[in-house]
Amino acid sequence: MRFVLLLISIFALGACTSSGGPKEGSIPTEALLATSAGGATASGEYRIGATDLLRVNVFRVPDLSFDEIRVDASGVIQMPLIGTVQAEGLTPDELSESLATRLGAQYLRNPQITVTVLEAASQKITVDGAVTQPGVYEMQGRTTLLQAVAMARGPIAGADLNSVVIFRTIEGQRQFAVFDLAAIRAGEAPDPVVMGDDVIVVDTSFLSDVIQQVVRAAPSLYLFRTI
Repeated sequence: MRFVLLLISIFALGACTSSGGPKEGSIPTEALLATSAGGATASGEYRIGATDLLRVNVFRVPDLSFDEIRVDASGVIQMPLIGTVQAEGLTPDELSESLATRLGAQYLRNPQITVTVLEAASQKITVDGAVTQPGVYEMQGRTTLLQAVAMARGPIAGADLNSVVIFRTIEGQRQFAVFDLAAIRAGEAPDPVVMGDDVIVVDTSFLSDVIQQVVRAAPSLYLFRTI
C-alpha cells in the first residue's frame, strides 16, 4: 500500500506540472528500456560531489600524487603548484584532463594523470520495497541497478524482478523507468547505471501491475533512458 500511495503522489505531482502533454525530449513508453550513450543522465558516468574521497595519481611524480584527497564542501581540491582545482560536477576523466592541462601548461610535459573515486560520500540512493534491507545507501563510485539492489541484501521471496522502478529527478522533473532485473541478472539486458538521489523500488507481482498502469496513464511523467 505504501508503494501504491507513492505512485499516486508522484503521478499527481506530474499531472499538476504538466502543460497538457509530453514535453519536447520526453521518451514514449515503447522506448522504456532503450539505452542511450549520450546525455548527462544517460551516459552512466559518475560525477564527483562535495566531500568525495579521491585518489590522484600523477605518473612518475609521487610528490604530486595522493592516495587520498578529499573534495571540500565547496567542491574543490587543493593541489601542489596549481592550488585550487574545481572537482565537483566533473567526471573522474574530466578532472584528470583538467589537472593535466593545468600542470602541463607550466610544470610537466605531457602529464599522465588518473583520478579514482574511493568514497562517494555525497552520493546516496534509496532502495525500497521488496528487498531484505530497505534503506539509504552511499554509492562507491559507479553503481549499477544490480549492485544497488545487492546493497539492500537482495530481493525477498515474492519480489517481482521483472518490474523494478528507478525514480529520478532531472531538471526539476520527476521521471521514472521500469527495468527487468531478472533479465539483467541473466545477461539478457544491460545493467543501468544509477545516479545520486535515485529511488529504486522492487515490489511484488501485484504492485507491478499498478506500476504498468501508471506508466501507461502518466504522459506527464517523462521516462528517462539509462545504460
